[in-house]
Amino acid sequence: MSRPVATMAMRPAALADDLFAHERARLEGLVDLHPDARERFDEADGRLAETEILLAGWGCPRLDAEVLARMPRLRAVLFAGGAAAAVLDTRIAAERGIVFTNAGEGNAQAVAEYTLGVILLAGKRAAFAERLYRERRAHVDREVELRDTGNYRRVVGLIGASRIGRRVAELLRPTDLDVIVYDPYASGADVAALGARRCGLDELLALSDIVSIHAPATAETHEMIGARELALLRDGATLINTARGTLLDHEALRPHVRTGRIDAVLDVTVPEPLPADDELWDLPNVSLTPHIAGATGSELHRLGRDVVDELERFVHGRAFAYREAVPA
Repeated sequence: MSRPVATMAMRPAALADDLFAHERARLEGLVDLHPDARERFDEADGRLAETEILLAGWGCPRLDAEVLARMPRLRAVLFAGGAAAAVLDTRIAAERGIVFTNAGEGNAQAVAEYTLGVILLAGKRAAFAERLYRERRAHVDREVELRDTGNYRRVVGLIGASRIGRRVAELLRPTDLDVIVYDPYASGADVAALGARRCGLDELLALSDIVSIHAPATAETHEMIGARELALLRDGATLINTARGTLLDHEALRPHVRTGRIDAVLDVTVPEPLPADDELWDLPNVSLTPHIAGATGSELHRLGRDVVDELERFVHGRAFAYREAVPA
């Protein structure tokens, strides 16, 4: 019995090795797979016409109407990222009966674990303590100079009960932190099941010692944290963004971090990266990281495992565990 023909597409092509290094034997047992990943779809690539399954990663050229027309046998797209919609025209795909899935659960775990670490370090004001210690190179009296620290009964506000937001809430359960959540689409019972309390956005911002953003990037959420919202944060609060830079008004943020009134941990920005002369690079109370909250290094193997698990289900005629619906 012949195996279905599968093609990989991502940029850089070497990403395929990082994703599937531990899954090659399983992959080759399930599908007829070309060893090299495509960084672009070449019109002269005859294999596209035979491709039944596409294993996509970030940087995959977008599968628009023109590309999909050159893949008449395509039946499934498995995306090693948060949503196949990022690389696929899902409406055309759905009209053709193409099914699609993603490795968002594995990526959510990476982001949630990173966020947990940042929250706990923010509660201890670890970055401030390190700066103080390095500058002084002498004794720091914790009971005098670090009194406003700790993770007992601090309030953490999560903006968005998304897949990642829910995981962060679950990871915070064993701590003594009080967790509150704002999400207009989540019920009080849904949030209570996470061990948290549902509240409005203004209340969350006013009460929280640490605020972490986990809402999706939509027209509705564009710069949802702006001047009015930032003014509600208490002095000494920490704002964390591992979602999308577009959710935060960076111009409105500047005066609050410039004066040291609040701290910010930004794994995403607009633009990304920021210009080299942007003042945020030099502010000691602003942490900038190059979009590392999502899966990196060894965590890519988890995404690859999840994609191959879905591939195995598909090849054996079973439903995807994480099938994406066509967006409304």
